[in-house]
Amino acid sequence: MDAGRGTAAPGRVAVVGGGIAGIAAVKALLEAGVEVYGIERAGELGGLWRLAEDTAAYEGLRLNTSKPRTEFRDHPMPADWPDYPSRAQLLSYVQGYAERFGVDRHYRLNTELLAARRTPEGWLLELAGPDGTSEESVAHLVVANGHNHTPRLPEPPYPGRFEGTTSHAHTYREPAGFAGRRVLVVGTGNSAMDIATELVGHASEVLLSARRGVWVLPKRLLGRPTDQWNGALAAVLPWRLRQRVSQAMLRLAGPGGNGPALPPSPQGVLQDHPTLSDTVPALVAAGRIKVRAGIERLEGHRVRFTDGREDEVDHILWCTGYRATVPFLDPALVPDPARLPLYRHVFPLDEPALSFVGLMQSTGSALPVVEAQGRLLAAYLSGRRRGPSRERMRAAVAAELRAARARWGEKRPHLRIDVDRYLREVARDLADRRNDAPPL
Repeated sequence: MDAGRGTAAPGRVAVVGGGIAGIAAVKALLEAGVEVYGIERAGELGGLWRLAEDTAAYEGLRLNTSKPRTEFRDHPMPADWPDYPSRAQLLSYVQGYAERFGVDRHYRLNTELLAARRTPEGWLLELAGPDGTSEESVAHLVVANGHNHTPRLPEPPYPGRFEGTTSHAHTYREPAGFAGRRVLVVGTGNSAMDIATELVGHASEVLLSARRGVWVLPKRLLGRPTDQWNGALAAVLPWRLRQRVSQAMLRLAGPGGNGPALPPSPQGVLQDHPTLSDTVPALVAAGRIKVRAGIERLEGHRVRFTDGREDEVDHILWCTGYRATVPFLDPALVPDPARLPLYRHVFPLDEPALSFVGLMQSTGSALPVVEAQGRLLAAYLSGRRRGPSRERMRAAVAAELRAARARWGEKRPHLRIDVDRYLREVARDLADRRNDAPPL
């Protein structure tokens, strides 16, 4: 956003991606009167909530954020839905949102962006669609392709050679295919917990490798969804005080039981992406999920762990996350999306014709965040708001990065967002009349 950016409509805008980030961006731009269209390589909207080979969704996937903390502000979820809706429910919700606001009519489905090349006027897009390849120009490109589609495997690989089979959570759909097998699930995120739970009763043995400690939160705490407590506290307390209150509430509501348990995290409860599960702690305590340390070495069908224990394993299921990628952009422009400095996690510091929506890792649901990002983007691109100076942007990015490192260390600090604080910041940006663009 250089000087003057946001003081006049930029011409036609293309939004890459038909998931929640892309849909929210297209909706906001349409409502602001910006000429925009979306590009989605699949045959339907919905992004990672679609159950398809190109997504990370699995049949038993459920939200780990509750309805009030997830829904778009102008499109409430049905009152009779559970606190934590299913994958199918969220897909219908997102597609219904797109249809209600006419977003779906502005998408080109079954169309892939192969390459985007910078030009003096904006971008030249190379597209592959149902009728073949084509090229067209746009003034502004919004990248909203998500960052849960390129599996990340351990780097460097663990020493030794494993002679069983392996897969990544990205390809997992249902537990029946693992019947009678000894399965090692590697990771402690929400997908690892969900998948390990589903495998119990199908696999002959379920092992869960936890390289580090983890906070596993119940989905309900003291009579209400757990994330709603954090949302209420965020309005009045800084995160370090919220952390102390949250940990005290967890101790009061969930005294430890007998039997094995997952290793505790050495950090506080608000210093990592939350893992929610009502089932895993009980299954671990009952010995139906066996917790193991991090992997040290692979030897045939045996896996040796860092505490010296060894187990025979038939299959390793890597729940080790994803790499953020933008394969259609020149790597010289965006060498590593996960380390890209962005003002408000949307605007690159030195590229006024490019924006990002959804390139973040939030402490809560992504839906309110991408909704806010879409509104902020639309305010600038429509000319209704004047962008801050480059110096102010750089200072804001540097301050936010320092705060992220103080809280989360080097675990993807450029992507980190405290959802409640971020939403307040964007609301202030949009309400500040000093940022109004002068009349033309």
